[in-house]
Amino acid sequence: MAARTAPGATALSIRSSTTSGLPTAPACWPPGNKSPGACRSGAGRTTYEQFAGYWPKQPPNPFSEALARARKYVASTTLAEPLAWENSVLLGGDAADAVRRLKEELPENLVVFGSGVLVRSLLPLDLVDTLVLLVYPLVLGSGRRLFPGAGSDLGSGSDLGSGSDLGSGLRDFRLVESAATGTGVVITVYQPA
Repeated sequence: MAARTAPGATALSIRSSTTSGLPTAPACWPPGNKSPGACRSGAGRTTYEQFAGYWPKQPPNPFSEALARARKYVASTTLAEPLAWENSVLLGGDAADAVRRLKEELPENLVVFGSGVLVRSLLPLDLVDTLVLLVYPLVLGSGRRLFPGAGSDLGSGSDLGSGSDLGSGLRDFRLVESAATGTGVVITVYQPA
């Protein structure tokens, strides 16, 4: 992917994963409270519903307060407005087109937490500028992987349709930062090569 030359938002995908490549839910922002700065949040329906059911009920802390203030863009074909969580906006139409438009229009970063289905649809279209993976020291046997084709459950649970299977096209990323926490979580930051 060529470097961005036009002003606009950077799309970051933040994913929590086990060492076997299966998703896990993070309990908090990455250790050390390194935040991506001013941002807008993006999510698919499942992650939005999980976050909306959890974060507004938490005691005040920097992450929950930042999420409450952030404009939250939700990609869904099944939800309807108004969305219950404050500052939430439903993205109508094609999610990739909406993300492309947001990247051009927003001055802040667009951070997508979790949202495997959404991220899997954006990666082949070069709409993710930075991929942050939090890898937890766990091994799970089965589940939906972030990267289809990366394990024995190839193709299982895919609901993205044609053209979005990363197993059909290699993507090169370069490691730009990594850190390990005291609990064994490895935080890696990748950008397209």
